Amino acid sequence: MKKIIIASTSTLYDGSYLDYLLPTLKKHFRGITQLLFIPFARPGGISHYDYTKKVSDTFAQIGIAVKGIHEFENPTEALQQAEGIFTGGGNTFLLVTQLYKTGIIETLEKVVKNGTPYLGTSAGSNICGLTMGTTNDMPIVYPPSFNTLAFVPFNINPHYLDPIEGSTHMGETRETRINEFHHFNSQPVLGLREGSWLEVKGDKIVLKGALPARLFKKNQEAVELETGADLSDLK
Repeated sequence: MKKIIIASTSTLYDGSYLDYLLPTLKKHFRGITQLLFIPFARPGGISHYDYTKKVSDTFAQIGIAVKGIHEFENPTEALQQAEGIFTGGGNTFLLVTQLYKTGIIETLEKVVKNGTPYLGTSAGSNICGLTMGTTNDMPIVYPPSFNTLAFVPFNINPHYLDPIEGSTHMGETRETRINEFHHFNSQPVLGLREGSWLEVKGDKIVLKGALPARLFKKNQEAVELETGADLSDLK
């Protein structure tokens, strides 16, 4: 049975890394002593080592050790033996490229769908959808495919931002970009605001956190989903 947390972000304004999620993660990873971390997204070009250290310092607060997947000679075997898995944020193009290049994307999908507890934040959440086509990131590298893990039957837009009333900014809004996506793609897109997350248990998908999410469907008006909304039947 799938057991997944799909969070819009790792860090809220004026907060520290994952602090707003730690009570949830303590329950989510209950009984786990070591977490396997996938640092491939490398926010700001941070090294795999430094990124893993940051995650390790945070999870030490709830009694969980962390080891990066780059530390293993056989990353596929590491995934198969992992008690729990966390994929951090950064650049989704880089993350997906590395998942394909290392040959672990199919194993990652399999072990999580078979029940290994998973946490994704930002880019690590983006890959939980059908494709990475609704990422906010620059295409700094070219992945072999935009297809991702399909833990949920729709796409995700992490860090979803609403238009600012009275703003003189003339660029595209996030809503405009998602509407552009729907000119060429049919799957729904969930705009996940910072501070909110999806909790997936088996086939049940529930919106959690402080803020509503914005749901986009092709050729339909976007709608607001309140905390507690059940997205299990969304396709």
